[in-house]
Amino acid sequence: MTDTAHSLPNPIFPEFWVRGASDIDADLAALQDAGGVTFHPEPKVPDDMPLEQGPGTWVLTKHADILEASKNPQIFSSEQGITVLDTPPEFLQFFSSMIAMDDPRHARLRRIVSAGFTPRVMNNLEESIQSTAKKIVDEIAEKGEVDFVVDVAAALPLRIVCDLMGIPESEYQNVFDRTNVILGAGDPEYVPEGTDVLTALLTAGGELAEIMNSVAASKKGSDSEDLTSKLVNADLADDELTAADLASFFILLVVAGNETTRNSISWALQYLTDNPDQRAILESDFDNVVGTAIEEIVRLASPVTYMRRTTTQDTVLGNQTIAEGQKVCMFYLAANRDPDVFDNPLAFDVRRDPNPHVGFGGPGPHFCLGAHLARRQIRVMLQELMTRLPDIHASGPPELLKASFIHGIKHLPATFTPAS
Repeated sequence: MTDTAHSLPNPIFPEFWVRGASDIDADLAALQDAGGVTFHPEPKVPDDMPLEQGPGTWVLTKHADILEASKNPQIFSSEQGITVLDTPPEFLQFFSSMIAMDDPRHARLRRIVSAGFTPRVMNNLEESIQSTAKKIVDEIAEKGEVDFVVDVAAALPLRIVCDLMGIPESEYQNVFDRTNVILGAGDPEYVPEGTDVLTALLTAGGELAEIMNSVAASKKGSDSEDLTSKLVNADLADDELTAADLASFFILLVVAGNETTRNSISWALQYLTDNPDQRAILESDFDNVVGTAIEEIVRLASPVTYMRRTTTQDTVLGNQTIAEGQKVCMFYLAANRDPDVFDNPLAFDVRRDPNPHVGFGGPGPHFCLGAHLARRQIRVMLQELMTRLPDIHASGPPELLKASFIHGIKHLPATFTPAS
């Protein structure tokens, strides 16, 4: 396949995402102006990784094309992987769980896991979100200055996901460190240069699996209300989760649930700091505005930058012919800035309505299972901060994650008037 976008910027390269926002947005607009379906080379596979160099990928940047691909999983398959890197099937299943599956396997696992999200489990989780957010603000209130990502944004979803799964507090830091490795493998802060990346990933994943296996064993026969207890003790006849299923699901939940919500909360403070007029609107009528504000945060943040699919047959998308077996990467962040769908798409508007963003994925079987939980955590943390630390703001530029898959902030200095 000839590179059809040799003169265009390449968003599949991690370096694309550690530049200024204006440069990134200008390049995404250029890709959309070029038709929105362009073919690009892949990053070079590191010499120490025993993987084949990929042939390149189609990049989708228009909202309509991403909706089309999302709604047709029989043509745009997930089973070959969700990132541009080609990895062995067992690696995919271990790290990606149901996200890297097609029906009927995907439907089966999603049905089993969904059955564990009982109203009682969700009610308990609502109480946990409130109390955890309060505790986090208690811990920082007297400091006056914090790393907002580490001390606030990452702390809430990490504790909530671990609480949901019944993971003991003694393991919180271990879980946090290993999820950083899995999603930040291309960033030297988390996997130093010269390190065997594949070994680092497998080690981090294996350690998370060990934590989950230990917790699952302790929950057998338990009547606890956490999700692990519900899943390992559910009467599902021949449809039970295997130990491998459960470990893989935990890795998915703790990585996806933690990382995406953490980045939404981090970007929220950045956007509210950069747009004081919008912050004033939200603060003046929080209960009525927060719903649309959260959707706008998720739209602009797009914490999962892209998802890959692989075509199962020859098809046409955006006037481009895509051959069977080719990679297609759906760039949600670009689609959420599509001027054909969003008026003034680069503006942060807390009352934007309608807001048909794809920040939780496109329509179809892979729409985010945890969207409601993410929205709830963002709402509760914003309310807690605005009530108790009303002048909190980003006091320096965000330090961005060097990754094309996650639109992440690693560190964000924040300042506020200390409170008791």
